[in-house]
Amino acid sequence: MKKIVGRHVVFGALTVLAGFAVTAHADVVGNAKAGQAKVAMCIGCHGIPDYRTAYPEVYHVPILGGQNAQYIMNALHGYKKGDRHFETMHAIAASLTEQDIADIAAYYASQTVTSKNNPEK
Repeated sequence: MKKIVGRHVVFGALTVLAGFAVTAHADVVGNAKAGQAKVAMCIGCHGIPDYRTAYPEVYHVPILGGQNAQYIMNALHGYKKGDRHFETMHAIAASLTEQDIADIAAYYASQTVTSKNNPEK
């Protein structure tokens, strides 16, 4: 009987903690202006039209200007957690806070591929 009650308590505690994690993540709002100051590292690859990496494999690097903010946030979270596999992006994403990710996503979502004021596409 004690094992069953103990499991229920543990499950309930984990559920509450998961709820807090989702709420904390949902409260972060991206700021495109702040994001512009955080994309300097991104432009080394994502700001070069038709750029392809050669390590660890040949990979076409997309231009990010105009991309959906939620897609960028999901991708950065995936790299950060290791669900997406590209070592360079994992290292970069692992250094970003939730606010950094939201700001970068907001910045790129506010751009278009042809934006004249977007040297950091």
